[in-house]
Amino acid sequence: MEVNEIRKYLPHRYPFLLVDRVIELDLPKSIVCIKNVSINEPFFNGHFPDLPVMPGVLIIEAMAQAAGILGFRSQDKTPADGSIYYFVGADNMRFKRPVVPGDQLTLRAEYVSDRRGVWKFNCSAEVDGEFAAGGTILCADRKRPE
Repeated sequence: MEVNEIRKYLPHRYPFLLVDRVIELDLPKSIVCIKNVSINEPFFNGHFPDLPVMPGVLIIEAMAQAAGILGFRSQDKTPADGSIYYFVGADNMRFKRPVVPGDQLTLRAEYVSDRRGVWKFNCSAEVDGEFAAGGTILCADRKRPE
């Protein structure tokens, strides 16, 4: 999936859309996405001006967006259908290496379970095959407010 199709499944827009491309999709099991990290990202102005590092919370958000695409595609839903995925939790999140401008972040999400509209995914982020971050992400599938 390229960015125009991704935008059908995520309500996020610039500067908060953190998935550039879907490179593998095995419904309903897993997804692999790409985030190209550029020095032009607005968060690098303040994090940190002399040593730009992608904030960990945005790496978690990027993994959650990948999981959201997997969830929406698995249910054949879109935000336009009146559904939205809320990020509701992260467990056992670990960070092993900084993500810096010029890196290509490979985002992986694997479906674990869903119960009462709360979906659980095992997620990871890698750069050049090296683990950068990972953990379990929970998303709640809810009706979109009017």
